[in-house]
Amino acid sequence: MSETQHPPRDWPRARAARQALLDAALPEAAFEGWNEAVLKRAAGMAGLTEGEVELYCPGGVLDLLETWSRNGDAGARTLIEAEPRPNRIRDKVARAVMIRLDQYAGQEEAAARARARLLLPDGLERGTRLLWATSDTIWRAIGDTSTDGNFYSKRAILSGVYASTLAIWLDETDPDKPKTRDFLDRRIENVMQFEKAKAQWRKATANLPSLSGLAARLRYGPGRQV
Repeated sequence: MSETQHPPRDWPRARAARQALLDAALPEAAFEGWNEAVLKRAAGMAGLTEGEVELYCPGGVLDLLETWSRNGDAGARTLIEAEPRPNRIRDKVARAVMIRLDQYAGQEEAAARARARLLLPDGLERGTRLLWATSDTIWRAIGDTSTDGNFYSKRAILSGVYASTLAIWLDETDPDKPKTRDFLDRRIENVMQFEKAKAQWRKATANLPSLSGLAARLRYGPGRQV
């Protein structure tokens, strides 16, 4: 089986083709959005045939958005890991989120249109998966090694924080993004307070009878008496 007939999507040739398409599409998408017309023009600029586009990007522009998102994740992870890490976890997360958002600096309009495209019905699953991947990248980059239930809760919570902060970041024209930083700090503080309240509740109720057990006894009676 030759590469010309069935090249895997992760082969260098396929990755290079998607990157060329993405580079050509970005300026166009900033004005016209991420659509098939933009993909077709990008193919012409990248010197790719219609068949090559179908081969390397069977998902159309959604494949380009995935390439862009994963490029941003990789670039952010390199920068996050290279910087001195703050001591507090909230500061680590806040700094890492801002570094990831800054991967879109100068391309805010294209990023805003990408966000809108991924909110369409056929893009929701892809968008959700990419959001999770970004959150996972951030946690790993700041040294998270959790493998229990915290692994999933951390990424789910950060996905919500990142998605809401991205919306503010895209709307803010100041390149220093002070409103975004303030918003992010408040969101993280809310999460930290929630986690603190949960920990206090677990501690306070650690010695109480199981609620499910009590409910069962109320329904079925105390059971056999010895």
